[in-house]
Order: sequence, then structure tokens, then C-alpha cells
Amino acid sequence: MSKIFNFSAGPAIMPKEVLRQAQAELLDYQGSGMSVMEMSHRGDEYIAIQAEAEKNIRTLLGVSDAYHVLFLQGGATTEFALVPMNLLHPGQSADYTLSGAWGKKAVDEAKGIGKVNVIADTNAARPCRVPTPAELKETPGAAYLHITSNETISGAQWKTFPKSTAPLVADMSSDIASRVIDVNQFGLIYAGAQKNLGPSGVTVVIVRKDLAEGARKDIPSIFRYQTHAENESMLNTPPCFSIYLLMLVTRWIAKQGGVAAVQKINDAKAAKLYAAIDASQFYRGAANPAHRSTMNVTFTLPSEDLEKKFAKQAEAEGLKQLKGHRSVGGLRASIYNAFPAEGVDALVSFMREFEKKNG
Repeated sequence: MSKIFNFSAGPAIMPKEVLRQAQAELLDYQGSGMSVMEMSHRGDEYIAIQAEAEKNIRTLLGVSDAYHVLFLQGGATTEFALVPMNLLHPGQSADYTLSGAWGKKAVDEAKGIGKVNVIADTNAARPCRVPTPAELKETPGAAYLHITSNETISGAQWKTFPKSTAPLVADMSSDIASRVIDVNQFGLIYAGAQKNLGPSGVTVVIVRKDLAEGARKDIPSIFRYQTHAENESMLNTPPCFSIYLLMLVTRWIAKQGGVAAVQKINDAKAAKLYAAIDASQFYRGAANPAHRSTMNVTFTLPSEDLEKKFAKQAEAEGLKQLKGHRSVGGLRASIYNAFPAEGVDALVSFMREFEKKNG
């Protein structure tokens, strides 16, 4: 296989050793005579896989027994609806912050379910950023406060999470397990797995037990967090193979030294790339320096034509998926947990050569 560096924002790069193990076990999982894709989710082999996946999540993130860990389907987009369906009772309102495209999608979905107050809106801010504490004007009695911890498209990330009187709900799809957090600060965390935890197909939901138990009862059972908790994420057939790969990826994170060790590596990778951007008059970071994401480094060039040329020539050099999201343009290097440091070095070297020739 040719050597490439995959900067895709998601589905994203996975650890090579995880893929090799999955390949080796594809036809016969640990002598069972079956692939994980074939075995019953009620069988002992699969139940052990899911149990380890949950245990790994709890250990890596420090999730206490006060929370359920659920493995659901539908990605963050489904959670945009499930959160208000569960937590937003009739007569209540929910607070949202809007700091990018994914936050806007969450707001738009919630508005169709109940009353939403956007208490801080930095969606149009350039350079991109998240709200400051002074901008947050909480609604008294709000059912919850929703944030998007890392905006994959704009490259803006919450560095310090807001303190809220209402339960804090976070979409962490693009930075879960990339840095140390205090789960106890949150009422609910959800994350599509396809950036740092595994492949697409499974969504991790960490929900405080009292919130799940007190959620609305007048919605279909398949949409209720409490129903999924009572059935140990097996109300319907779970995405077994995706959960198996998540189990392997969380093993790999633990092997690196856990989330704290991974965070140091991520910080170093991002710092090197941002330093290259800041040292140049040719490249310009798209996010405010105080809010720059360690996962999605967004930047622009002097013209759209140069950006297209950059992405095309970078791909020819084995630096794949650097084109920015279609909604904002520019360039984006997604450097999640499994992305190797040598890939950042290769990109920085290419950037310098490209500037020499085109700057």
C-alpha cells in the first residue's frame, strides 16, 4: 500500500495496529469460528466485546457509576433531536450556544421540538471562535445548556467549559478522548465515533442517570435514553462491528498511556502546525488563536485558486483530504488521536515549499 497521510475530518484515520488486528480476526474472532459481523449480539462472545468497550470508556474518561454509557446509532445528527426529545419537558426552554455549523444544526433541530434560547452566537465571527464567559446569558430554569465542544468545520474549540446552573450537554464528536475532561461537569455528552473512537456507525452517549430517569415518557421507547440503559444498549441490534472496533481503539488509547498521554501528543502536533501558519504571511489561521482546535487546523491562502492548487498538489504528494468543508472553503488538516506526528512534519515541509514557489 502506498504511503499517504489521511487528513480527513471524518470518517477519519484509525490506528494501523487496530486495523491489522481487525483484519486478522475478520473471519474468525478468537477461535469462535465466526466474524464479529456474523455473531449474535446476544452471544457470550459479543457481550464480552461490548462490556469491554464500556469499561474502557469509563476508565479512559473517568466516568463514574452516576452515568450510563450507551452505544447508539444515528450519529450526532440523531442526538440533535434525541437530546431535546428527552430533556426538554413541556413548558420548559433550553439554552444553546451557536459557534459554528454543527451548533447551528443542533439549534435548528431543537427548535422543531421545543423552545430554544440561543444565549450566545459567534457563528459569524471571523476569525472563528466560541463564546466567552461574559457572553453567556443563561435563562433561569433552563432544562439544559448545549455546546459543541469542537467545531470540526471552523476549527474553533472550547478550551474551558462553561459553568452552568442547568445540566451541561456537549456534542463532543470531534474531540472526545483527545484531552482530559471532567465528565462530572456534564449532564450529557454525545459523540459520533468516527473521528477519535472508531469507525462510523456507533454513537457514544454518556448521560447522568438522574437525567435519563427523569426524561420525558411521552416519546417512543426507541428514542428514550432510559429504555436503552435498561436494555444495556441492546433494545435493538447494536452496530456490533463498529463497537468491536471502538473496543480495539480504546485499548489502543490505553496502551499509549491514556487520554493524558494522548493529549500531550495532540498538543505538540497542533502547536507545530500552527507555528508554521503563524510564521508565514502567506498562510492565515481561520480560528482565533485563543480558540484554536487541536483536532481541526483550518487555514486560508491569499486566493481560492491558490487553495485549490495547494490541495491538488498536496494530494499528489500523499497528503490527502486537505480541502476545507464545502460550506466555508479554505483548507483543513484534521489531526485526530491516530494521526501520526510525521504526517504533520510532511505537511509543514510541503507548506514551506509551496510558499516558496507561489508566495
